[in-house]
Amino acid sequence: MAYWLFKTEPGTFSWDDQLKAGAKGEEWSGVRNALAQKHMRAMKKDDLGFFYHSVHEKRIVGVVRVLNEIHPDSTDPTGRWNCVDVVAVAPFPQPVTLAEIKSEPQLSDMALVKYSRLSVQPVKPEEWDIVCRMGGYKPA
Repeated sequence: MAYWLFKTEPGTFSWDDQLKAGAKGEEWSGVRNALAQKHMRAMKKDDLGFFYHSVHEKRIVGVVRVLNEIHPDSTDPTGRWNCVDVVAVAPFPQPVTLAEIKSEPQLSDMALVKYSRLSVQPVKPEEWDIVCRMGGYKPA
């Protein structure tokens, strides 16, 4: 299993919106960056990801699971871009802020710290474990 981080502006698509999608999940659409697309192509069904609110909040608020692997993005009329579908797993008991992540020396190489603008990022297993502990999230 691989781990990921999905960034979104909460005013555009929030954790509450993800929850409202229910068991059918939601397309992670609108990604128009080649590196982020590459990351989505590497995703496998049941991979897990952090759900990150960007802009003013800058914090991890929940965990999602990849429901469907890469497929055409329904919001792209050109047919050039792809997406995956994700479904909510659980909220973080205590959201973890970007400032908290940056203050943890063991996370200094995390993609979120180094490439903060990238909308879809890989997360190393050891980073996943540290952030989950920071947020009080215990995987089922």
